[in-house]
Amino acid sequence: MFYLIPAPAHRVALRLGYRARRWWWRVRRPDLRGVAVVACDDAGRVLLVRLSYGPALWSIPAGGRAKREDPERAARREFREELGCGLKSLRLIDRTREALHGARDTVHVFTGEIDGEPLADGREVVEARFFALDALPDRLEQRVMARLSLL
Repeated sequence: MFYLIPAPAHRVALRLGYRARRWWWRVRRPDLRGVAVVACDDAGRVLLVRLSYGPALWSIPAGGRAKREDPERAARREFREELGCGLKSLRLIDRTREALHGARDTVHVFTGEIDGEPLADGREVVEARFFALDALPDRLEQRVMARLSLL
């Protein structure tokens, strides 16, 4: 459905939604459910993404999951939606509770090998690149190093 909206308009809507959601979470303090995927290529490089909303930082691919959705299924779905490829050898490496703009977020963190060529969707993800662990970019989202330390 959202793909009927032109990509530039979709990115604007995502930025507005991000602001509204942050405000709502600070007020309501809901319990959220999320997934994150530390994905690597054959050379052992890690995939990082930059989103069209929020701070212009590199982060680990991540997303939300529905109330009764299996975490592994959610991780695969989010990855395919945002990057257009699959994951091999997906395994759970952590389950953590994090504060996210006032909300309480339970995140299942997975690692896996990329199956295919990741391509930013141009809507939510504006850039996706591989980085060697000893050559990470300077502008990293705060949770990246903690998640990479789980490898």
